[in-house]
Amino acid sequence: MTVDQIPSVTEQPRAAARTGAPRSGDLPRTSMTARRHRAFYLFTSPWIIGFLLLTVGPMLYALWLSFTTFDGISPNWSYVGFGNYRELLSDSVTWDSLGRTGLFAITSVPLSIIAGLGLAVLVNRPLKARGLWRTLLYLPAVVPPVGAGLIFKQLFNRDSGATNGILSFVGIDAIAWLDDPYARYVILMAVLWGAGNVMIISLAGLQDVPRELHEAARIDGASAWRTFRSITVPLLSPVLLFQTVTGMIASVQTIMPMLLAADASPKGITSIPQSNYMYMMHVFAEYFALGRYGYASALLWVLFVLILIATGLIFKFTSGVVFYNVDPEAKK
Repeated sequence: MTVDQIPSVTEQPRAAARTGAPRSGDLPRTSMTARRHRAFYLFTSPWIIGFLLLTVGPMLYALWLSFTTFDGISPNWSYVGFGNYRELLSDSVTWDSLGRTGLFAITSVPLSIIAGLGLAVLVNRPLKARGLWRTLLYLPAVVPPVGAGLIFKQLFNRDSGATNGILSFVGIDAIAWLDDPYARYVILMAVLWGAGNVMIISLAGLQDVPRELHEAARIDGASAWRTFRSITVPLLSPVLLFQTVTGMIASVQTIMPMLLAADASPKGITSIPQSNYMYMMHVFAEYFALGRYGYASALLWVLFVLILIATGLIFKFTSGVVFYNVDPEAKK
């Protein structure tokens, strides 16, 4: 073979393609796809295993219990089908607790979002020691729920609480904060005390709003309130939607503050203030005070279905007012 017959560098890939020989550094597409799939399942396997064992498994077990009269101890239980579900439909205590829970969610979620957004707007301004203020405002959100509940129980104790101590100092009689009708306000304050979590998320959303839009509105003569209402809030609408959904789910499952405000004994949970006897307290009482595991499991599954319905309604009625910079349904 002469020098003229040797293929050039640019012609070698074409020659390899004609002869079917693989090029250097190339891997079959199927092999790369399989490797990516294996890597994906490898890295997500801890979450998948935990989800199946700690979420799906207990939920299916609770679903099976909801069709029985199991009490957690006695082997003498029976299958009752939809008997527990028929009973809860006619149980006035269940419906009353569900109504109080819905009222609590409707009240606490908007107040938490407004408080968190207001704090985010304040700490987003060029303040001195801004990082310190952000830390102090967020600090209550990292306090464990048990600790927060005990703190509020001590603060609002009728005999030794700091709140009544301040009131007595100014000449006001002591108030039974942990009894009706004030107990509901204490729980609401305990929820708002942790608004720093909402503040952090809102702050991240505020910092993602383009400054050019604010500058253009300022040049056009728009006031600060008009700029906030017409520019900031629409661009924050996905964040507000996220906070609404997660806040609703968390509020209907609130139990720790009410539980800590009750007596220490399991029977004490049935004697808490009526305004604080919400749905999850009713579930807790049926489980641990009355030992009705089947009925309590039915209550939990009804709550699960109601949360799904409420979440779907929120997405449906907010689809026209939530603004996305990128279409969330766009296909890549």
